[in-house]
This record gives sequence, structure tokens and C-alpha cells, in this order.
Amino acid sequence: MKIGVLTSGGDAPGMNAALRVIAVLGTAQGHEVLGIRRGYEGLLAGDVVTLTPGMVEGIARAGGTMLGSARSKIFPTPEGQAQAKAKIRELGLEGLVVIGGNGSLTGAHLLGQDKPCRIVGIPASIDNDVGYSMMSIGVDTAVNTIVEACDRISDTARAHRRAFVVEVMGRHCGFLAMRAGIAAEADAILYGEDGDKTLDELTERLTGVLRRCFGGNSEKKRCLIVKAEGVEVPTKDIVARLQSFLDAELPGVDCRETVLGHVVRGGNPSALDRLIAQRLGYAAGAALLRGAHDVMVGWDVPATVGQDTGDRRVRMVPIGEALEETKCLLDGTSPVARARITLLEKVEQLLSM
Repeated sequence: MKIGVLTSGGDAPGMNAALRVIAVLGTAQGHEVLGIRRGYEGLLAGDVVTLTPGMVEGIARAGGTMLGSARSKIFPTPEGQAQAKAKIRELGLEGLVVIGGNGSLTGAHLLGQDKPCRIVGIPASIDNDVGYSMMSIGVDTAVNTIVEACDRISDTARAHRRAFVVEVMGRHCGFLAMRAGIAAEADAILYGEDGDKTLDELTERLTGVLRRCFGGNSEKKRCLIVKAEGVEVPTKDIVARLQSFLDAELPGVDCRETVLGHVVRGGNPSALDRLIAQRLGYAAGAALLRGAHDVMVGWDVPATVGQDTGDRRVRMVPIGEALEETKCLLDGTSPVARARITLLEKVEQLLSM
């Protein structure tokens, strides 16, 4: 049996760990495993390499993806889909594992409609915005990177009695801001699932936070505000408005901005990300060899959803159902999203104490 594996969309720490498990598992059972370079773009071009256990030895500790990734403009079109299916047949692939976020999994679902081969997806996205997987590959490392950066920023903020607004990645999902903000002892956390807020509304809330941090008899020496990139008001506009407030009411206190950007994607994967990637990789490979098709393996999926995989932390869910849950996750209507927001709202007033 020929098995293909590709990484697509944004890279995420831990992708390599999943690649290694698939290569080792497939080879151990007598199958040929082909790594497809540059995601769907590489699939269209037939850019493949045979993955052997020796070739993938030690890659689990490395960030990024050894196969590379790309966002293809051609693949999502009907013509691109037809080309991809033809290339799968030309390469003789009988199975394909797709490692990536919701865009990559959407591509896998579309590709699987005529079943050119068996297709199994693995959620890998630092944004943690894939439905029916409580943790995607790369999330834990990204959170740790943000927390470390916020800790460093807090050190310099305390030295100068400053406020910082730190913008973090996450696209339309505020999970990274929420989890890292709590861990870094942020005084306020801004996330898109809270609804579209205007600059005036955000200013009203955050000036109250600044008063609690620096006004009266407060002994606080810094104010840390973590903002998800899904909040549409630009960070620089928030900082400018807050600085005007500080100049008028709390002179001597400065407000600065830091946009962490793609630094959040990089770095060696944490132990947890390696473990999640390895277990998802094993479950995906095993499911593929059992004949599964158009399914995704997810981490900590509710027991009422999908099928058992033999690993109590991993369940198998139809990709279509996972994509529907993803929509609910991003618009805030999913029970998972509502639970996160409700819990954060309960402690919101305690953050800046």
C-alpha cells in the first residue's frame, strides 16, 4: 500500500512528530510512505519523497515541518480538485493523511468526495480553532511562547511603571489570548468572541483597568493587556487612545504596544505537543490502514461524538462534522466556546486586582 502524508496551511510545532509516527508505523507494517512537499501545492506538482524511519529520526524535536507548507490558490477550485485527484491516481496513493488547520481539513473533505483514496485528517493549528479537538497540534507550544514573552515584557514594564498591550496570533479564535493571558497574569484580555467592540467601547473598559492598576493607592507597577488578533480594532489605535487617557489622568505612566506575530509559530515543540502529535499520528495511521475515510482524529473529543480509536484521549470524527463544529466554535455558539467565555467573564474583574 502507498500512503501519502502532507502538511498544509500554517506550520505548527509538533507537525514533525506526527510525520515521524506515520512514517514509522506505515513502514513497520510493510507499506511505502510518501511525504508530499509543500502541502496541496506539492500534491498538484507530484513533489514527493519516500519517508524512511532513518530519514525522520530525531525530527520530533524540531519546529516547523520538514515537508514544508504552502497555501495553494489552485487546489480549492474545481479544476484544482480534479488535478489533485488525477495526481493521486498517477502516484498510486491508496491513502492520504492531511495534517493542518480548518482550511487544510476543508480541502481534505472536498478531495475525499469521489474517494480517489482513503483520507484521514489530523488537526494542527496554533489557533486551536478546529472543532471536535480540544487541543490541536502546536497550541501548547504557542501558549508557552506567549507566556514567556509576556513575562519578559512584564519585567521591563515593572521597571518603568508602564502599561503594555500585547497582540497575539489566533486569527478569529481567542483561545491563545485567553489561556496565555490567564497564565501570564494579564490585567485584561481582549478576544473577538466577545462581540464586535468599537474603539470607544474598548477604551471605556480599559481606562477602568488602568485606574485600578495605577490609580489611588494601588501598588501595582505594570499593566498587561493581552489582545487577540481577532479583535478588529487596531492595537496602535487602542494604545494611542489609552496614552491620551494616561496623559490626562495618570501622568508619568506610558502605554506601549507589542505585536508578537509569527514568533508565536516557531520553536521546538513542547513535550505535550509532541505527545499529542504522536498519539494523533498513530491513531490516524491506524485508522487509515483499517479502511477509514473522510475522518479526522481529534484530541479530547466528547465521548458522545465520533468513534473510539483504542486511545481514550483520541476519537475519530467525520471531517464534515468537525468543520460544522468549527463554524460554531468561531462564531461563539459552540458549547466549548461559550464555556470558555463564561469562565473568563466570571473572573474578569479580578484580573487587574
